[in-house]
Amino acid sequence: MDYNELRHLADSWGLVYLMVVFIAVVVFTFRPWARKSYDEAAKIPLKED
Repeated sequence: MDYNELRHLADSWGLVYLMVVFIAVVVFTFRPWARKSYDEAAKIPLKED
């Protein structure tokens, strides 16, 4: 493999890989069943000791 073949591989499959990772992060972040834990975490700075 020379440089041009590696660059072409990174351009095509690297883009696919990064898109899959991005979609997985978005789905993990916005999953509906985690809303309660996100709401609790958002209220932590407002709690008084």
